[in-house]
Parts: sequence; structure tokens; C-alpha cells
Amino acid sequence: MIRIIPYAIVVLLAALTIAASVEWSAWWLVLAVPLAIGVLSGLYDMVQSEHTLRRNFPLVGRLRWFFEWLRPFLRQYVVESETEGRPFNIEDRALIYRRAKDTMSVEPFGSHIDFDKPPYEWLSQSINAKRPAHEEMRVKVGGPECARPYSASVFNISAMSFGALGAHAIEALNRGAKIGGFFHDTGEGGVSRYHKIGGGDLVWEIGSGYFGCRTRGGNFDPQRFADTAASDQIKMIEIKISQGAKPGAGGLLPGEKVTKEIAEARGVPIGTTCESPPAHTAFTSPPELLEFIVKLRELSGGKPVGFKLCIGRRHEFLAIVKAMLKTGIRPDFIVVDGSEGGTGAAPAEFLDNVGTPLREGLVFVRNALVGTGLKDEIRLACSGKQISAFALASSMALGADWVNTARGFMFALGCVQSLHCHDNRCPTGVATQDKGRQRGLVVPEKAQRVANFHRNTIKALADLVGAAGCSHPSELTPRHIMYRLNEHKNVTADVAYDLLEQNALLFEPWETHLAEHWARAQADTFAPARE
Repeated sequence: MIRIIPYAIVVLLAALTIAASVEWSAWWLVLAVPLAIGVLSGLYDMVQSEHTLRRNFPLVGRLRWFFEWLRPFLRQYVVESETEGRPFNIEDRALIYRRAKDTMSVEPFGSHIDFDKPPYEWLSQSINAKRPAHEEMRVKVGGPECARPYSASVFNISAMSFGALGAHAIEALNRGAKIGGFFHDTGEGGVSRYHKIGGGDLVWEIGSGYFGCRTRGGNFDPQRFADTAASDQIKMIEIKISQGAKPGAGGLLPGEKVTKEIAEARGVPIGTTCESPPAHTAFTSPPELLEFIVKLRELSGGKPVGFKLCIGRRHEFLAIVKAMLKTGIRPDFIVVDGSEGGTGAAPAEFLDNVGTPLREGLVFVRNALVGTGLKDEIRLACSGKQISAFALASSMALGADWVNTARGFMFALGCVQSLHCHDNRCPTGVATQDKGRQRGLVVPEKAQRVANFHRNTIKALADLVGAAGCSHPSELTPRHIMYRLNEHKNVTADVAYDLLEQNALLFEPWETHLAEHWARAQADTFAPARE
């Protein structure tokens, strides 16, 4: 019976304090009341049948749940070093906070990184360094078939839907994009009133649920699409094939969460469950995907149209590439989303074990486009934990024309990585629909911080680009990046990542490391030529 001794002590103390309050002073009730509550809680613990630990250790067993709740906060604020935390460590978050607040973002007394252990990358600086203007860190998007090309910043807000983020967060992001002159991806939840209110440039993401351009049955509606895409605020259209957090999985927003504002943005009745199927219904093959791109380009009045995906089965992406060669149709851009992305909730197995990480996915797509001579015709972008100027520079050296980030801008809004994105209890009002919690996020203040984070990151990127002897990120090459293989050997990134030469897949595909995937890819279907 030793296990109930702590509870017995609480019972005894409760009895003594109650007696003392009756005989001596009512002030003893200050102690008696919480002790009495503890006695009743312990009594309930002993008779309930759901939790074994509490049944065997009444009252004391509750401490496990308390410390389990407290553990993430203790680790984040007390235990972890500057570089240990996940998904983002203290050093990463501090960098964003300082840049968002427009304060000094330099570090004293040296780096916290262990330079001698892989994986570690660094930029090779030039003796002939330059000082490029950060205002010129932009890229033109739109091929010859595009009537309304767009000049995009090389750093932008990645996809986050209204619904996943609250109204104040969406509005602050868009106002920040307007101040800073960069774009804001809507996410697949449609173009909400809060995306529009700030007047910032938008990239309209269209997922398999076709929110904002769907029929009652959930299929694509050309007229609704054309009506929304006509807005001057919408600069580009992005077809979401898959996303990093849960590639290959659909989505479900329960009807009770579909408020008037969310229903308005998504084009569904209030209170109706919104389903995003795992795959699109507007296309089922590589040629149909490319034809859908042509259709959206025409319906939008000639705006750039591309697609986003997290790389999975490699022959399927190569099938799209083969379809481009066969049909002559090109998307204006492709966005590679890394599996380490993910601002919303996703099953643990998808977060940890499905999809290709960003670096491998970006290199693969770069190889596919360079190896077929298409890279110069299609802009390539990437997203997935890209928050520092070096992350941008290294991704651009490996083929990206611009970089998007979602959680970086969430931190700029005030996110503290409390990990309540999925339960509507975000303490900073960012990832919640709770009006009371959203009140803490003051839109004008946070919009300026969003713009500050972008501006200061672009300035840092310009400094890195100049240090490499270049005037623009597009001049960076894989040879500017060094990769540590082990404690004694390092190589340039083109060697480390086995990068293909121009047209290698057209002339001698059997000599490349993509030979098997290339042989299995078919231009007319996503199915492999052989399993």
C-alpha cells in the first residue's frame, strides 16, 4: 500500500486544515480548499477505469501528464542548445526574430556549428568580391506563351491557406508582401478576403479540391476560375500536385470548421465538409496535366502557370518531362516542395517517412531539366525550411531561381513553435480561428515585421552573392558550394550531388545515374514501362 501513502498524506493535511479553519481561523481555508479538491480528485482516480497509472497511484499519477505537457517548453527554453531543437532550433528562430524586428543579426565570438563533421556546406568566396544591389534580386517568370509575365522576388511567402492560418495572420502576410514587393502564395484554400485586403501580389494555388473554382460536385469550374484569376492582384497560378508535409495524401476540413468566411473563400456551403482528394480529377496523365496548364494560362489571360510537387516516384516526374518534349508544352515554372515542409497537421508517418527531402528533390528536378535541355525554358523554385540567406544561396546554386518559405514568415509574425498549429490553440494567434487569440496579433505591426524579415534576408543574400564574386543569384553555380563528405574530404556540390551535364538524358541516358528511372518513364502515362 506504499503507493497510496502520498494520497493519504494529502487526506490527512486536508482534514487538519479544515479542522484548523473551524477552530482557529477561516484563513486556513486558503489551504483547505485546494487540499480538499486534491482529495476528491484522488478519490475519483481510484474508482475510474480509464487510466491505470492514476488508478494505482491516485493524485500522484496526475503528475505524469503535467510533466508531459511541460516537457516541450522545458526542452525548448532550458535544455536545448542553440543548434539542437527541431523542427527549428533556437539559432534559426533567433535569426528570424532579429531580422523581423529590424535589429542587429550578427553573432558574437564565433559559430556554434561543428565545421569538421558532415553534413556541412559552405560558400566559396571570391578574391574579386562585389557589392550587388539587393533591389535587383528578382527573376522574370513566364515563357513565350505567357502574355503577362511576372517579375518575382527571389524570396517569397510559401503556401498557407486561410483556415490553416487565421484572418489576422493572412492579412498581415499580404500587407507585408505589399510593403516588401514580393508574392504571397494563397495555399489551396482559395483566395480569401484577407488575401485581398492587403493588396499584395498573390500566387493562387489550386489543389485537388479546386477551392474557389469548383463545381458543386467538386470538379474544376472554368468560369469560376476565370472570374477569380482576372484579378490584377493574382500574378501567377500554381497547381498543387502534392505538398511536402503529406505528399500523396488528401485533406479533410470538417463541416463544423467551415465558417462563413472559409466557405466564401473555398466556394462551398457553410458547414459543408471540404475534401481534397489524393489526386486531381482535371488530369490523369502527363499530357493532360500539360493541357490543363495551357487551359489555365488561357483562362487567366496569359498569366504564368506552373505546378508544385514533392518528388516521389521518379519515373512519374520524368514522364512529365518526356511529355513536355513530345508535346512542346512547357509550364512557366515548377516548385519543388521538400518533405521537411509542413505548417499544418499531418500524420506522423507522412511527416517522417513519405516524400523526398528538399535537397534531393531539387537536385533531381534540376538534373531532369538540365539533362533534357529544358532548364533554360522553365523557372525552378523550391520550398522547405529555407530561412537563411545561405539556404537561399545554396539552393539557387543547385538550380533554383527563387525560394519560398512558410514557417520563416510565421516566425516573423510572432510564432513561438508551441506546436499547437493543429488544435486551434496557437498562443500567438497565427494558426488559429479563435478570435480571442487572433486579437493578440496586431496586423500593422506584424505586417512590417514580415517586410523587415524579407528585406534583411535579401540584403544578406546580396552580400553572400557578392562575396562569391557574382552580381545576381542566377550566376551562382554548384562549384560555389563546397560539401563535406567526411572529416578529411570535401568536394564541390556538382561532384557531391552527381549533377548531369546539358542534354545528357537526350543523348546518352544509359550513362547517367537516372538511366533506370528514365527507361521506365512514359510520356503518355504515369504508369511505369515496367515494374
